[in-house]
Amino acid sequence: MEACSVGRTIPSWRLVVNDEIERIGRFRSFLRVEDKEIFDDLLRQCKHYAPYASTMASVVKEVPLMFSMMFGQHKMIWELEKRLAKLEANQTQRSGVQDSSSGLETIVHANQP
Repeated sequence: MEACSVGRTIPSWRLVVNDEIERIGRFRSFLRVEDKEIFDDLLRQCKHYAPYASTMASVVKEVPLMFSMMFGQHKMIWELEKRLAKLEANQTQRSGVQDSSSGLETIVHANQP
């Protein structure tokens, strides 16, 4: 009987991500309680962007994971910057309305006998 030679299968990226998260998750045990939540969020970025990271042709499997983390963090920063700019614009608009109304009152009071 002839031995059947079957080629190795490449694990799905999701399995690779889970294995790597488990491996780097050991780092979590050395963190302070408040830092563990932050670290967990960082690892969630890996899972969230895993389908996109799987398209990267990298022989080093940590590269797509790190890129996923960086992208997730940059996206959060980007969204926070947009929200901050919007808040600052609203604040400037409000202070401009207050300044112009108080200036108008000054003019009205100055013109009264």
